[in-house]
Amino acid sequence: MGKNLTKRGEDYSKWYNELVVKADLAENSGVRGCMVIKPYGYAIWEKMQAALDKMFKETGHENAYFPLFIPKSYLSKEASHVEGFAKECAVVTHYRLKNAEDGSGIVVDETAKLEEELIVRPTSETIIWDTYRKWIQSYRDLPLLINQWANVVRWEMRTRLFLRTAEFLWQEGHTAHATEKEAIEEAEQMMHVYADFSENHMAVPVIKGIKTASERFAGAVETYCIEALMQDGKALQAGTSHFLGQNFAKAFDVKFASKEGKQEHVWATSWGVSTRLMGALIMTHSDDNGLVLPPKLAPIQVVIVPIYKGEEQLDAISEKVNPLVKSLRAKGISVKYDNRDTYKPGYKFNEYELKGVPVRLAIGQRDLDNGTFEVARRDTLEKETVAAEEVIAKIEFLLNDIQENIFKKALEHRANHITEVDSYDAFKEVLETKGGFISAHWDGTPETEEQVKNETKATIRCIPLDAKEEKGSCMVTGKPSAKRVLFAKAY
Repeated sequence: MGKNLTKRGEDYSKWYNELVVKADLAENSGVRGCMVIKPYGYAIWEKMQAALDKMFKETGHENAYFPLFIPKSYLSKEASHVEGFAKECAVVTHYRLKNAEDGSGIVVDETAKLEEELIVRPTSETIIWDTYRKWIQSYRDLPLLINQWANVVRWEMRTRLFLRTAEFLWQEGHTAHATEKEAIEEAEQMMHVYADFSENHMAVPVIKGIKTASERFAGAVETYCIEALMQDGKALQAGTSHFLGQNFAKAFDVKFASKEGKQEHVWATSWGVSTRLMGALIMTHSDDNGLVLPPKLAPIQVVIVPIYKGEEQLDAISEKVNPLVKSLRAKGISVKYDNRDTYKPGYKFNEYELKGVPVRLAIGQRDLDNGTFEVARRDTLEKETVAAEEVIAKIEFLLNDIQENIFKKALEHRANHITEVDSYDAFKEVLETKGGFISAHWDGTPETEEQVKNETKATIRCIPLDAKEEKGSCMVTGKPSAKRVLFAKAY
């Protein structure tokens, strides 16, 4: 199984595509550009959802659900928003089918044309802000803190499982506030929530920053982001949070009566992460043997494989294993006892290695006689023999240690792939030979940003929040620059 994987060093892209399919995470569907998320992949997404949902609720947000379809006229109310999404929209024009008169199959009923076309949501700002107009009357209705878990459609020509598909799953938060200060604080808070989730659950280190004007969300005043670095030296935008100013409130006439009795437009934010995080998880940690999953998000944290000859031995092993399974589950640890007799132990070892199960236990007759288990950890592939009475403590230790170890490994990789350069020639050389984040001075103009993008395919990933003020010269134009920004090629 895992042994047939293309090696990362040979073809990283092929390795990724093969791994997603072979590890049973997802597959391409009969609908071009769309994917089927398989149960094992969806189980990881459910764990992500649960952790994020808890964090959202702890920061005062509530879940709601809004329509999949958006009237075309709504989308055109905020000019930069429609411009940003126009090329990606799927449009519903008719509402009925009929049998073709010549018997050739089903055709669209041309008499069933919609009075107004409907857009399949690429994002929900417009339908939500039309709704908020009815919900918000007074300062007492604020802040309004809503999140929705949904699917969206953005028509993509070049797709890749999890990273870029025409339809994907995500959450989108949409909040309304009485003051500009409150809305900015909300946008910043959600960026920190995303970073916390990424680092403490996914074990993926991220850089927090703001996007340049040309990379901002369509309709935003400011876009905050978290940027991660994959093993192949490319960056991945892992989450964004947008301060929308009063743009959408003005477009949809969402006003409130202030404490002073004045009518004012509310201030807004929106923020989201998607199943793209699955791609980040895979590409940050996995190796040539398959997935490496952080224990906090692994659907199966511990797998136990019996090694036996005949029913009698299996019964004796099961008698030893069943109480252990019960004890582990009582501690909130997800465990699978794989006593299938249709596969040999070697096959099972490969399968769980490929699927990234953090801890594997094996037990055979010798272990029964000695009162031991063989314990293997997925991240380093190290094995050891552990006494049965110590195995629960060992498992608890390993789950924490693996979580910390894979984060540390990813952090070291990123530290080794952030390079400061001062000239455009050095920039190009690092980009081609080393990759990763390149820290360089930029003159702040969209023209220079566009030139670098056209000539090298690298973009400004973010202006880091912790970028220190330092006088410098733009690596391209030589014009003054106050701080360094991070460039990289990106997914």
